[in-house]
Amino acid sequence: MNIRCLAIDDEPLALQQLVAYINKVPFLQLAAQCQSALEARDFLEHDTADAIFCDINMPDLNGMDFVKSLAVPPLIVFTTAYSEYAVEGFRVNAVDYLLKPFGLQDFQRAANRLCERMKGTSPVPLPAAQESDGILFLKTDYRIVKVTIADIRYVESMSEYLKVWTEGESKPIITLLSMKKMEERLPDYFMRIHRSYIVNLTKIQEVNKNRVILDSNTYLPIGDLYKTAFQTYLDTRFLGK
Repeated sequence: MNIRCLAIDDEPLALQQLVAYINKVPFLQLAAQCQSALEARDFLEHDTADAIFCDINMPDLNGMDFVKSLAVPPLIVFTTAYSEYAVEGFRVNAVDYLLKPFGLQDFQRAANRLCERMKGTSPVPLPAAQESDGILFLKTDYRIVKVTIADIRYVESMSEYLKVWTEGESKPIITLLSMKKMEERLPDYFMRIHRSYIVNLTKIQEVNKNRVILDSNTYLPIGDLYKTAFQTYLDTRFLGK
């Protein structure tokens, strides 16, 4: 199987490296190389590509907006020096996200994922290995990171992706995953208390009216649909009159 690729980067050296990597992978075939999204758009008006390796931060038309403008976009691998674009990349269902500077090994991984997607066997981003070992594996940015389940404080839903807040970290792990899939993987000491929140019950310090308090800065709402189940949990552990 040959995958016709379009390489886009406004930096000549970066584009040269991208083309060199494409030429090193046997199942990738370079369809064209472009130094702007506008040039790439002109190419796609009269030709096709199975996949696009696309820089994001480009003048005139950035890579993200270019991909969103395509009625039927090919498979996309974003390349950029700015990690904050990762979440936006998830939203447009990018196959992978390569953070510059990346090497041939990282590029080969992205190429393999393209191949899997082309065959229709692309793996769904999985949050967990064996639950019994107390560990989750989450895909975030261009990495797969290990998370100790007991360290998860709460999970927050943000459109198509999740923010997983863990003990001792000031920033969440952001991963493309549904709340339902996360619920299925988490053990019994986690509970959905709102359509946008799953909380680690062992991290709750206080329950005040319609919210749970994890610390002085973290308050999570209890949704109407989840009040009964949460109250039942409290009743089984409540001591007093």
